[in-house]
Amino acid sequence: MISGDSILVSLVRLVDHLPFPPPPVQRKRGRQQTYSDRLIVKAVVVMIIRRLYTAWALLAFLQQEDPVVQQLRPLLTENGQFPTRRTWERRLAALPQTLPGLIGRLGRQLVTVLNPWAQQGHGAACDSTAVRAHGGVWHKKDREAGVVPHTSIDTEAHWSKSGWHGWWWWYGWKLHLAVSIGSLWIPLAAEFTVANVADSEVAPLLLTQLPAEVRYVLGDQHYNTPDLRLECTRHNRELVATRRGAYPHTDGGVEVRRVFHQLRSHAIEPFNGLFKNLFEWGGQMPVKGLRRCQLLALGAVLLYQLVLLYKHQHRHPVGVGIKALLRAA
Repeated sequence: MISGDSILVSLVRLVDHLPFPPPPVQRKRGRQQTYSDRLIVKAVVVMIIRRLYTAWALLAFLQQEDPVVQQLRPLLTENGQFPTRRTWERRLAALPQTLPGLIGRLGRQLVTVLNPWAQQGHGAACDSTAVRAHGGVWHKKDREAGVVPHTSIDTEAHWSKSGWHGWWWWYGWKLHLAVSIGSLWIPLAAEFTVANVADSEVAPLLLTQLPAEVRYVLGDQHYNTPDLRLECTRHNRELVATRRGAYPHTDGGVEVRRVFHQLRSHAIEPFNGLFKNLFEWGGQMPVKGLRRCQLLALGAVLLYQLVLLYKHQHRHPVGVGIKALLRAA
């Protein structure tokens, strides 16, 4: 599938081939949508690649006299109509709630197309990665007093503590991910929450999006709960999670878990670092507010999946050179 379009235009066109859910059979009450979610996702792809973080910035970009922009504008038009700024703002704010489902559907499609488990077991690694809030931090004493000492503080974010490479606190958000293990890292599911939401609370949402082929779910000690084990058992899956307690563990399954945890550490942790490096946010969101952060973070996961599909269709090596491709776009 080769075309003469620029990379950005090709990625936007590729949105037309994503597995969006079918329209509801029964018409919803109230005002009907004029523009589809597919159109809004196309705009998100442009916004993330060109670092346009508001509807106003998107519209200003689309007014430029540039050959690429002239190709993009018809792609962001539906039924001969182009959304107004207010429509863009409203629809972009509503899109995050639909992105996890779309990421899950595209992840299942990519597994079928790319076959990441050809040489390894059918497993997925789950974890969350810390993302710092834009601006300053809201200290506990000020939060409890209801005092916001600086306007740069994102008051919708929260504090959390991580045990990765030593215990440390951060103020911001969590990006929860499930990624295929093996030679190719494919995001299979994603959620974005405030930092103080436990991994075990979000994990059931990730599990519902995993491909049916997944037989092993790998996680750290935060995923080692009876409820998650029961959920995995219901879907004929085995949860392999770190056990709590002092090391070294001496139970009968310790050697098997060690092999699985090595697979996990070679998948989810490098992917987290790669993901932050790709979009050059330095571990800090470029916008404020939960909805806007969800839009960019989950939109970036979807864009990563889109690039994998683009490389496969253009017969490029899949999973390598992604940052260079995005820069060229």
